[in-house]
Amino acid sequence: MKKEVDVAIIGAGSAGLFALSKVRRETNNFVLINGGETGTTCSRVGCMPSKVMIQVAEDFHRRKIFDREGITGADALGVDIPDVLEYIRDLRDVFVDQVLSSSTDQMGEEFIEGYARFVEPDVLQVNDQFIRARRIIIATGSRPFVPSAWQAFGDRIVTTDSLFELEDLPGSMAVIGMGAVGLELGQALHRLGITITGIEQLDTVGGLIDPASNQIAVAIFGKEFPLWLGHAAEISTTEDGRLLVSSGDREVTVDKVLASLGRIPNLEDLNLDVLDTPRDERGIPLHDPHTMQINGLPVFIAGDATGDRAILHEAGDEGRIAGFNAVQDSPAAFLRKPSLSIAFCDPNIVLVGASLDELDENSIAVSEIRLGPVGRALIMGRNKGALRLYADRVSGKLLGASMVVPQGEHIGHLLAWALQQEMTVHELYKMPFYHPAIEEALQACLKGMIGDIEAQADELLEMKSMGID
Repeated sequence: MKKEVDVAIIGAGSAGLFALSKVRRETNNFVLINGGETGTTCSRVGCMPSKVMIQVAEDFHRRKIFDREGITGADALGVDIPDVLEYIRDLRDVFVDQVLSSSTDQMGEEFIEGYARFVEPDVLQVNDQFIRARRIIIATGSRPFVPSAWQAFGDRIVTTDSLFELEDLPGSMAVIGMGAVGLELGQALHRLGITITGIEQLDTVGGLIDPASNQIAVAIFGKEFPLWLGHAAEISTTEDGRLLVSSGDREVTVDKVLASLGRIPNLEDLNLDVLDTPRDERGIPLHDPHTMQINGLPVFIAGDATGDRAILHEAGDEGRIAGFNAVQDSPAAFLRKPSLSIAFCDPNIVLVGASLDELDENSIAVSEIRLGPVGRALIMGRNKGALRLYADRVSGKLLGASMVVPQGEHIGHLLAWALQQEMTVHELYKMPFYHPAIEEALQACLKGMIGDIEAQADELLEMKSMGID
């Protein structure tokens, strides 16, 4: 059986659905193909259920400052882990239903359940059906990476795909991988009463590149639970069936391991060899990030399948770009938005724009403000962390930021918007700041940076007056 369509979209996750929103504006001759569970990674196993767990953990953790606020009875509070997990699943199901009710539930024969593979550059096989498409969009998403050697430990190795399906949590866990997700969930699990050891083979946490920001973060989170940094983890089984996890010269015995080692694109079953196009060392086809087109072919790729910015809003942008271009005579190149990433740990870790290692330290100004004396942070009992800004030393143009800040998610958005508008720190400083608000930390940081830039300008003028270039 053969079907001919204008566009075939492989994958009904975030990128695929955003692509579909563009495609269906121009044609009703399309198919959306999906193998496995429906519902996006974000709603099923990612952003949403993890944030529910984080919120519950933060609410319970808040009891620790009740005494100093004059609130009694904190010692009587407890947490029922099975009920917490059921609550997380209930809310998760709401989020998934919202996605499905506005997407695949409303589709008829244009939605095909099954796994697609290329048999020709413009022909896909799904089950026993062959689909010829003028344009094809690969939006197959990703899955958690688990080293093959660890798979022998069975369900004692947990990933984000399985964590929220547990009926109860073990007494102890090692969280291996202290990137944004591992740090978020490690802290949340710790605050729910699970004995946690965090392990990371790098010397950084939360994706932080700036050494000063990383040092602050390690100091903060290391006070909540042990952080073992700088060595890879090895796992073996103890005589009683538990897991012995070692890293460097340290070891701990735990009930389960949460493997948070990132995600890998779902591409291996697509038979991409048929495309006869260059791929990188991970097997991902080389593509233009501004058009999402693969090497001039009538094939586009978007979302986690690109192996690049595995974040929902980026998947949305890439899906829209791919979907738009799939129904055009020739693809258009789109300017990508400034980079914005947020780890919803407490305090938030937020990265905006260029990272420190991407900048020439001789041509930038860096300003830092610590959260210790910030009034609003003191009121909340969360006055830990720091905000660091990077700007061009001459023009004052904002270039990026790295922060470990309570409610930093909001400051991160403000700075990402400012970057997209190509604002200078002088222009940002002129904006209104309310008192008391966390944003006053940003105001103070901007003020310090302006002082540094003006001092640099005065120094340059003085050197020129002395005939020094």
